[in-house]
Parts: sequence; structure tokens; C-alpha cells
Amino acid sequence: MKGELLLLDGATGTELNRRGVDTGLPLWSANALTTDAGLAVLRQVHRDYLNAGADILTANTFRTHRRALAGKGHDARELTRRAVATAQEAVAASGQPAQVAGSVAPLEDCYRPDLVPPDDECRAEHSERIQHLVEAGVDLLLIETMTSIREAVIAARLATLTGRPTWVSFVCDCEGRILSGESVAVAAELLMPLGVKAVGVNCGPAHTLAKPLAELRAICGPDFPLIAYGNIGYADEKDGWINTDAVDPESYLQYAQTWPAQIVGGCCGTTPGHIRELSARRRLVEARTELRQLKRSDL
Repeated sequence: MKGELLLLDGATGTELNRRGVDTGLPLWSANALTTDAGLAVLRQVHRDYLNAGADILTANTFRTHRRALAGKGHDARELTRRAVATAQEAVAASGQPAQVAGSVAPLEDCYRPDLVPPDDECRAEHSERIQHLVEAGVDLLLIETMTSIREAVIAARLATLTGRPTWVSFVCDCEGRILSGESVAVAAELLMPLGVKAVGVNCGPAHTLAKPLAELRAICGPDFPLIAYGNIGYADEKDGWINTDAVDPESYLQYAQTWPAQIVGGCCGTTPGHIRELSARRRLVEARTELRQLKRSDL
């Protein structure tokens, strides 16, 4: 976090589905954790993102909390442990200095801020899932795809108490506001005093992320890390999913270059190809920077 660009991985759920794993609701991506075949595919997805250049893998814990598993006969602690261990195994096998982030998603639908549970339920359930992630050994806590400041602040307060680095990311609409209608600037003003290490936006079409990120940059200052990872399309009630031009890794890179963020990756629909494109761009920038420094030293 000394000014260099950090790369997150890309999508897990859509990539599992692309490779033939059942991702039906309510478990969604967590279905992969319930069978040996699913775990094998998940492990390969993690490896592919590491090979593409990711510095951070996001453990497949988006839906391993008690509320999502209610009545399904699965144990939240065990599935969380399994998800984190699979990511850790991929890192160990790669020999790369990558880290594993524990995903902490909204307790309810990530596009429905009106469904956010009451505060006492949020505190109890987020406390449990964060405890499970820490027990499993994650390196950092990624509170992501948040649709309301209220739930994000509750989860962030609990996460920072663990001592693990905590990042918080919101879903915004095309106007740059959190889906609850709240301002990302207000969110940042409430989260930064809690000790979170990065804030940002995710799970929106790639071309819409620049606006809320610019607002965050103005509030957070030039040095505070921002995080950004967008979709390559958007959900549509009639057609299900509609891809945008960001489906092409080179186009996604063009959008990413407009984001004033130090931590960049991919959300729904993105692939190892998208992360590989970001990684190639980073290597080019680093090479140019090194060349400039060499020229200055010669002078």
C-alpha cells in the first residue's frame, strides 16, 4: 500500500457457472463448496486468477453465512473454512506472495437495500460470519457489494475490531449514489474514523464507476486507498443479463484507467482474461516508471 497498484481477482460466481458448476440460488457460488467436483473447479479458478497476475484472491464466502444457508443442511463455519482453505491452497501451490480476502456480503439480496435486516440482526449475524472468517485465517476482510450505509457501518465496526485490515465497497446506481439513495461521500466520512483501510465501489457496470470514485477521492484525499471492480454488464429483468462493451478485456482496461483507485479488479462476468489485461498494463507502467528513474539518475 505504498502507492503501487494492487490487483484483486475477478468474478468467482459467474466464472464457476461458466465452467459448469451449479450456481443456483440461494447458495449461488457456495454450491461449489458442497462437492469435490465443485471444489476442484473453484481451486482452478483461483489458480487462473493468480496466474493472470492477481495479488489478492477473494475467498468464496459471499454466501456462506447462516441466513443464506438456513434450512439447507450446511454449516456456515465449515463452508467458510472450506472456502478460505481452497483459496489458501491455491496461493501456496502458486508460490506467489498473494493474500486471501474474506468476502462479507449483504445478509439479504445485494440489489435490495430495502431488505437490510434490523440493526440487532445485522450485528449478530455479521459478528458470527466475521468470526468464522478470522478463525479460517483470512488476511483481510472485504465488506463488499453493500447497498446501505447502515449495514456497511455495522459490519465495518465489527471487522476492524478483529485487527484484520478491512476494506468496504458499495454498489452504486448510474448516478453514482449507493442503491439506498445515500451518498458515497457520507459513507466515507462515517467509515474512515472506524479505521477501514480502503473504500470504494463494485458490482456496477464498468463505465459507471468513475463518478462515485471521483466523489470518494475528493472526500478521502489523494493518498487514501480506493477500491474499484466493475461488472462487464448489468442485470435485466427481461433478458437476465446484458453484456456491455466491457466484456472485452481491452475495453474493460480503458474504463479501469479512468478510476482513481489503487486497488482494482473485476466483479460479475469478468474473467482471468480481464485481470491479465490489468496486470499487463501495470507491468508496462512499472517498466516506464523504472526507465524514467534510470534516466534521471544518469543526469
